[in-house]
Amino acid sequence: MISLTDINFSPVRLRRSVLSVPASNHRALEKVRNLDCDAVIFDLEDSVAPEKKAEARENLRRLFKEKPLQGVERILRINALETEFGRADMDLAVEISPDVVLIPKVEHVAEVQSVADILSEAGSPDDLAIWAMIETPRGVLNASVIAAADERIKCFVVGLNDLRKETGVLSQPGRAYLVPWLMQIVLAGRAHGIDVIDSVFNDFRDTEALETECRQGRAMGFSGKMLIHPTQIELANRHFGPDPEAVKDAETIIAAFAEPEARHLNVINLNGQMVERLHLAEAEKLVAKVKFLAERKKSS
Repeated sequence: MISLTDINFSPVRLRRSVLSVPASNHRALEKVRNLDCDAVIFDLEDSVAPEKKAEARENLRRLFKEKPLQGVERILRINALETEFGRADMDLAVEISPDVVLIPKVEHVAEVQSVADILSEAGSPDDLAIWAMIETPRGVLNASVIAAADERIKCFVVGLNDLRKETGVLSQPGRAYLVPWLMQIVLAGRAHGIDVIDSVFNDFRDTEALETECRQGRAMGFSGKMLIHPTQIELANRHFGPDPEAVKDAETIIAAFAEPEARHLNVINLNGQMVERLHLAEAEKLVAKVKFLAERKKSS
């Protein structure tokens, strides 16, 4: 009853499903507006070949100008600043003003600060956020200091493909040898009040294994999952979204604290269990998420 563990999300946004789309893929970009994901990563990095980088930037420039997306968080994954493409990607970010700039393979505070400085110097709005991909051994070890690097940083995204490659850990069901590192990233993010997104599941045809991994990620405290294919959205939304039973419990707690005799109490007895006001705060957040989703569904 009291374990309202659905409160693993930002108080402002839901990030259950975070779909990555190559910015060089015209067809994929056109389909994005009809999908039920919470966020879209417009990728200029790994999924775009070097000779396609300029074209990909132009695709996004046109997309943001002609057909702005509504109702989803718009994330621009740049190439690292030290690459030959990084500065042009940041110029695009300043121009089109997405909701988020996502930095790949972050290992040090300086990488976040450099992006934050560029945004601030260009006069980008304060609510243009920074996300950091944690996908290297050094990134895992430095996750806590990275999470506190700048006020703009709002989320971590785990990248297990690169982390496996750099550590030699095999890709196995259950991710047993990766769990300690995953929990370290979650703990670092939560300690600084930011969301943490679980890594992609590579075989989008294996829905059973994806469901198992979503269930595991939800239990571990992740806010949502990074996705590589639209067919993965429904599973991520279901597993990282508000649980119906938890919603019922939340509504019961809210109603109990609204009773006249409970309005000035910090702890109440509810059906034989001690319920504190911290549970009320969690319950109110959860119900707000449900209302947000209902409103978004009506407006779509």
